[in-house]
Amino acid sequence: MSHKKVAILISGGGSNMVSLAKSMVADHPGRPCLVLSNVPAAGGLKKAADMGIATAVVDHRDFKGDREVFEEELISVIDSYAPDVIALAGFMRILTPKFITHYAGRMLNIHPSLLPKYKGLHTHQRAIEAGDAEAGCSVHEVTAELDGGPILGQARVPILPGDTSDDLAARVLVQEHRLYPVVLRRFIEGERTLFTL
Repeated sequence: MSHKKVAILISGGGSNMVSLAKSMVADHPGRPCLVLSNVPAAGGLKKAADMGIATAVVDHRDFKGDREVFEEELISVIDSYAPDVIALAGFMRILTPKFITHYAGRMLNIHPSLLPKYKGLHTHQRAIEAGDAEAGCSVHEVTAELDGGPILGQARVPILPGDTSDDLAARVLVQEHRLYPVVLRRFIEGERTLFTL
């Protein structure tokens, strides 16, 4: 069986990257080919290297706010590994339509809310302040609309009385680590229906 190659993009500790990489073993149709970060000190880079995965850094600060040139360098590095799928796992840069078009139909992202609710940042605090009974996470295909592509998977968690955004974030993260590997596998296998945990 020839495996599909998966490039994972991170900006921080890479906990979702680790859960994805650990899932891509045995009969899984995918294998990690690259972990790339825009932050040289991102903790996930060492974790990836320790797992034997190739790593790369494209530091956005080197490009002085020129997003187009930054993305051209990103594409150049990513494409040198010839991935079939791009998995954004806490990659904290807004991507331009040009980048998204380049990987159209091949790029996934995980977002810590029940999309279409709470696109963007501070999702947990916004859910608590809205008085929602539950929060969660969504894996979606990346399109030019921020956090707006087709939703491929969701997991729900209750919002408990007295929850802080940190409490909620920790509970949602547990579900992110369960959800993202399942949806990635289904995506590689060509399955685009909504999966819920």
